[in-house]
Amino acid sequence: MNIHEINAPDAPAANGYAQAMVVPGPARVLFVSGQIPADRAGAVPAGFEEQARQCWANLFAQLRAGGMSPDDLVKVTVYLTDASFVPANRLIRAEMLAGKHVALTTVIAGVVDDSWLLEIEAVAAA
Repeated sequence: MNIHEINAPDAPAANGYAQAMVVPGPARVLFVSGQIPADRAGAVPAGFEEQARQCWANLFAQLRAGGMSPDDLVKVTVYLTDASFVPANRLIRAEMLAGKHVALTTVIAGVVDDSWLLEIEAVAAA
């Protein structure tokens, strides 16, 4: 499938993400609910970086279960509990996506459990 990013020349430039993604049809689309920073046993790591990596690992597990991979991601929304996590979030996202750009939104918001520092949801298409 020829999924590709678009960055309109008459809109602000994106820095490390795509302003928009085109998914030519027909496509199989996977909507992944917010992935939390807990492992299968329910353990939540203490620090932000460990929690972020756990969220990404959970997201990638859902992609595999849906017959997809990180290459099929088109949209990611990250919910952070504190703006101070933005720089670390950017670094870990770049690491986990290995430089792939996707449409991206980062929101500073509360999450369901006070021990969680972030949650990540996504849309993939293949």
